[in-house]
Amino acid sequence: MSAKPTIAMISTGGTLTTISANGELDLFEYTATGTRLNATEMLEKFPQAKTIANVIPVQFDTLPSTAVSFPHWKKLALMIDQLLVSTPNLQGIVILHGTATIEETAYALSLTLKTDLPVVITGAQRPASALSSDAGLNIFNAVRIATTPEARGLGVLVCLNDEIHAAREVSKTSTARLQTFRSPDFGVLGHADGDRVVFYRKSLRRHNPDTEFDIRTLDALPRVEIAYHYAGSDGMATRAFIQGGAKGIIGAAFAPGLMSPEENIAMKEAVAAGIKVVMSSRAGSGRTFGPSKIVQAGFLRADNLNPQKARILLALALTKTTDSTEIQRMFDQY
Repeated sequence: MSAKPTIAMISTGGTLTTISANGELDLFEYTATGTRLNATEMLEKFPQAKTIANVIPVQFDTLPSTAVSFPHWKKLALMIDQLLVSTPNLQGIVILHGTATIEETAYALSLTLKTDLPVVITGAQRPASALSSDAGLNIFNAVRIATTPEARGLGVLVCLNDEIHAAREVSKTSTARLQTFRSPDFGVLGHADGDRVVFYRKSLRRHNPDTEFDIRTLDALPRVEIAYHYAGSDGMATRAFIQGGAKGIIGAAFAPGLMSPEENIAMKEAVAAGIKVVMSSRAGSGRTFGPSKIVQAGFLRADNLNPQKARILLALALTKTTDSTEIQRMFDQY
């Protein structure tokens, strides 16, 4: 019998690691009344993954994903670098993460990791202590995917509810439903079915390890803000971002990248102040187009990246260049 594959499991916290003090029927108050288990404790509670892999628990900050940001992305990248050196036979990495910002962490890592090993991020909609928790099966499936040779080279993957998504494309679309994660434009990459893991497609956009960004050398990301556009928005938030020292602004604009007249004026003021403005869409699906009036105004286009992911790419782009043509090239490629 061949040896089981070796998988590292990093636990950052989140709903799937939470044990509620109110018992197994608590699907609501657990964020205030629960305690979070670390990686070792999670493997003890859900030992099924150890039947298919040699799972190495890796301790990390245990926190809600609403607290996750650049320092944690950098720490994860450095930790993964160390694991690649300390565990030469490592075949994949699983990251346990809260669902609120799972798509942002996944995309940030897909732009900055320097490995083609499978990196699978999973979470849960219901706490580990719940009667109907999805935590155990999501962890088991994430380990299965990380051991699958076909997962190598696909970039960072997100797996919940038996579905496999590309980090660039996936988004949380429901507050409480188990099927919350969706890739609205192109759908899943594959499934973790009962009999085997099956892939059907891959993303053609650039991702790890073939990226030009290096998070390891950074102390912080340039300040990039998101201006949400709505009926009657007058640019007040955009002007506050200008005064606050933003280096970039993402417009969460009307689909397919339109603005109110007042917001348009404010965004042009941002460009005149030397701030990079990228138009995304609040619709959650579809590309933002580049008609001549948008291009002439100096606005860049986010393609089909949602505002929160466009913010990450723009911030990383600004660590490399302030040239608008180069930044647009990055949005076209990534």
